[in-house]
Amino acid sequence: MKLSRICAIASAAVFSPPFPCIAFADDTPMVFDWSGYEDPQFFPGYVAKHGGSPNFSFFGDEDEAFEKLRAGFKADVAHPCSQSVAKWRDAGLLEPLDTARLTSWKDTLPGITAMKNFTTGEDGKVWALPFEWGNTSVIYRTDKVSAAEIASLKAFADPKFQGRVSIGDNVDDAYALASLAIGLKDWTKMTDQQFADASAFLREVHKNVVVYWADNTELAQAMTSGGVDLAWGWAETYATLKTDGQPVVMDTSAKEGFSTWVCAYVRLKGGAASQDKVYDYLNAVSSPDISQYLLTDWGYGHGNGAGMAKIDPKLVEASGLADISKYVDNTLFQQPVPPELKAKWIAEFEKIKAGF
Repeated sequence: MKLSRICAIASAAVFSPPFPCIAFADDTPMVFDWSGYEDPQFFPGYVAKHGGSPNFSFFGDEDEAFEKLRAGFKADVAHPCSQSVAKWRDAGLLEPLDTARLTSWKDTLPGITAMKNFTTGEDGKVWALPFEWGNTSVIYRTDKVSAAEIASLKAFADPKFQGRVSIGDNVDDAYALASLAIGLKDWTKMTDQQFADASAFLREVHKNVVVYWADNTELAQAMTSGGVDLAWGWAETYATLKTDGQPVVMDTSAKEGFSTWVCAYVRLKGGAASQDKVYDYLNAVSSPDISQYLLTDWGYGHGNGAGMAKIDPKLVEASGLADISKYVDNTLFQQPVPPELKAKWIAEFEKIKAGF
C-alpha cells in the first residue's frame, strides 16, 4: 500500500506537515470540489462499500479550478456547473462518461440532459453527470429589510443599503445579477453595450458591498452577526440560516427575476484512481437515496428525477423546485457563454472589486 498523494507531497516538501500522514490505497479517487460537498451524506453508498470517503481538494470558484487544472493539478472527479462544462471539455480537461456504468443515468431529469453544451458535445458523448440545481436570488433579513424595498434587483445599488450588502466572489453570479438588473435574461446574447451597462451596475453595487462572500459559511455568519442585511446568494445559505432560526427570506419575486444554475460531476483526464471507485462515487452521488437530503438540508434539487419524485410533494413545492422546466423558463439560466465574453467578465469583475 502506498502513501496518499497528500503525504507524498508533504514528504517532498522542505518542511514537515503539521499532521500525521495516513496511508491508504493509491487507487482512492481525488474529488476536486466546492467546500461542503465532502459531506458523507452525499455519497453513503460509496462509504458503505469502501469503508470511508474519497479524498477531497477544494476550489473557490470554477475559474480558479480551471486554471489550477490547466496548470497541472491532478484529480479524478470535479464539480463544475453548466456554464463551465463545455469550456473544460474544449480545453481537453475531461474524459467522457460511460453511461452504461451510471446506474441512475436513465433517471436524470430530461430538462437537464437536453441542455445545449452541458451534458453532451457535438460528438454525442456524455461529459457531465448532473448533480444539483437551484437558484441564486435575493436573501434578506426580515427584521432589517422590507419586501417592498427589494421589489427590484436595483435595490442592490440603492445608497440606502450602503455597507449592508453582500454578493458572491463569483463572476457568474455577479453578472447574472447585473444582467437581470439591466433587463437581460439570455446572457449568451450580451452586446458590448449591455456588458458596459452590467459592469456599471456592479460598480454601483460595489459601493454598498461590505463583503464578497466566498462560501455558504462566510455569508451565513455575516448575516447572522448583523453585518449583512441584503445578499445575492444560494439556497444553501438560506437553508442554513433558517435551520439556525434566523429571520430571513429567500425571495424570487423581484420584477427582473432570479438566476438558475445546474452543476454536475465530471471525469478528469489524467486521474490515477481506480475507475471502478470513480464510478462507485458517481453512482453514490446520483442515487435517488440522497435526493431528499439534498433538498431539505441544502435547498437544492437533485439531478435524479426518480429521487425527486419520491419526496413529499409538499416539501418539493415549498422549495420552489417542483418543475425544472418552468423554473428555468422564469429565470436567467446560467448557460455557457463565448470564451471571449467570459474573459471580459473576469477581467472587469476584478477591477470592480478593487474599486476601479
